[in-house]
Amino acid sequence: MINGSHVIVFSRDPEADRAFFADVLGRPQVDAGGGWPIFTLPAGELAVHPSDGPTGHELYFMCDDVVTTMQELRAKGVEFTQDISEERWGRLTRFRLPGGGEVGMYEPRHPRAIDL
Repeated sequence: MINGSHVIVFSRDPEADRAFFADVLGRPQVDAGGGWPIFTLPAGELAVHPSDGPTGHELYFMCDDVVTTMQELRAKGVEFTQDISEERWGRLTRFRLPGGGEVGMYEPRHPRAIDL
């Protein structure tokens, strides 16, 4: 039976992004061998959305208070690329990873599957 999931972030600067996950976001890690870190993630959920265009995957972090979390991350030098938008399902923003990618972050207004 499936007992976990593994998210891969592709990066133009993986060392910088690895340092970001370790030092800025404070995610614990294990060495998968040869100095290859694998980080813990908070509990997760999976949603499947319809698409008439290209398909793909995105990573979003959830938080209890998006304003406070943004302040905490800005104090650590995190660059936000989107002001908070009010969506029917939550309060959404995005931030940049050092390697050039972006990650979404939101304060959910929907029931959370991780609370089951």
